[in-house]
This record gives sequence, C-alpha cells and structure tokens, in this order.
Amino acid sequence: MRLPRRVFCDTSFFYACFNPDDANHARAEELVAEAVASGTAFTATWDIISETVTLLRYRRNFQAALAFLNEVKPQLHIVRYGDRVRDEAEQVFRQYGRERRLSFCDAVSFVVVTTLLDHMPCLAFDEDFRGLGLTVVV
Repeated sequence: MRLPRRVFCDTSFFYACFNPDDANHARAEELVAEAVASGTAFTATWDIISETVTLLRYRRNFQAALAFLNEVKPQLHIVRYGDRVRDEAEQVFRQYGRERRLSFCDAVSFVVVTTLLDHMPCLAFDEDFRGLGLTVVV
C-alpha cells in the first residue's frame, strides 16, 4: 500500500510509534516504513506536538518525549493557524463534545484538516477522527 503524498498525524499515531506496549505499535511502525518508502510527508499542529510530548512524558518517560522532539518534530510540516481556527474549533467542541469524548486538540485538528488542508488523509488510531468524518488511514 502506498500512502498519500502528505498525511496529517494525530497524537494517537505518534504515541503508538513510541510505545512498544501500545496495541497499535506494530501497525504504527508499518505505517512509518510505508511513509518512508512512499516519500510521504507528515503534517501536524503545535497542539499535536504538545499533546504528544506531554503524553509520552507522563505515560512513558522523559527520554521518549525527548526522542519525539529530536527525531520527529524536525521532520514535520507544522501547520500554523490563527484565531479563526480556534474559534471554529470551539464551536466544533461545543457541538460534538457532549456526546463524544472529544478533546479540544481533536476539534482544532478537525478544523485544520477540513479548512486549511483540503481534507488531508489522517493517521490516527483513536475513533475521534473517524467519528468526525475525517479520512483515516490505518
């Protein structure tokens, strides 16, 4: 399988890459190998970077968080956005947050992917992205 030229990466994907105990670790490694073979570029936001570093620090260790910052972050295309995206994300959170366990970071990601990235396919292992109607490659 060849991955698209660019994909948006969720925290759940990055975390699975760095946690051998994660149920999705093997698949995450396969996706990374496919991305390298396909020349696929990884895209994320600072929100995803922050959430990933925090999760790795709290659930794994400092070394895993630092490895992400040193090895992955420099390779990422980081999408920058302004107040309009945050305002739209707040509306998404208000609309869907009651029925779903939706993080604000996921709401931001949804708005970024749908408005700034032309519905770019996503690498995510949690159901939040799929539940919001985003295209998820797993």
